Amino acid sequence: MMKALIIKCGGSTIENLPFSFYKELVELKSIHDIQPIIVHGGGPSISSLLSTLNVETTFVNGLRMTTEPVLEVVEMVLSGSMNKHLVRQVMKAGGNALGLSGVDGKFLMAKPISNAEELGLVGEIERVNKQLLIAVMSQEVIPIISPVAVDNKGQHYNINADLAAAAIACAFHSSLCMVTDVDGVKVGESIVASLSDSQVVRLIEETHITGGMIPKVNAAISCLVNGVTKVGIINGATPDALTLFALGQGGVGTTFYLEEVMEKSV
Repeated sequence: MMKALIIKCGGSTIENLPFSFYKELVELKSIHDIQPIIVHGGGPSISSLLSTLNVETTFVNGLRMTTEPVLEVVEMVLSGSMNKHLVRQVMKAGGNALGLSGVDGKFLMAKPISNAEELGLVGEIERVNKQLLIAVMSQEVIPIISPVAVDNKGQHYNINADLAAAAIACAFHSSLCMVTDVDGVKVGESIVASLSDSQVVRLIEETHITGGMIPKVNAAISCLVNGVTKVGIINGATPDALTLFALGQGGVGTTFYLEEVMEKSV
């Protein structure tokens, strides 16, 4: 089976992704023999529909507090409009894509997050049904995954897209590329080319890394701890950024590493 690359697209990023991004995505598979697996968010569209429907929504440390009515809207946007938008874009770029929610075929199995009393129906992934995705990919398609998961009783959970992407990357022991609308992690005025796990902790403590970037960098580190070889944050609007990252040619975004691993290899 060809090497997989998990690509996480942030909700606020998707509407600004140029057509060239989808062309690169299709070419990863057709030219470079790399199988893309896309996991997407949908935060801004979810917030805007919640406000249209007058459903109250709040955030705790960058994660959305999810009640039953909120979860219904989350699913409408993530597994509906946002997922199909990405499927169409890949098709327009000459590829073939299939949209899946983590609920389909019990692809993502979850349990309530540890602080569920604060966050409601937010879950963490316990198991990824890797075989289901392998069967899908054998049909020559690019899977596009909405981060909603399910438990054995059929209860659905809202999953932070960064953490869903991290779990899938761990299951496939593949690299993870987080596509955002920023050039990487900014400290002061400049983008940092690489960060270790302990530097990330320090930068969060010193409030250099704040808000929505916190779940991203935490997901990046958690991925590395769980056996993902390489994690990076890139700007999806930068031409060739995706290809450069996928081919390991560097020079784009911020790449993360574990300190002990670096020490062992020196």
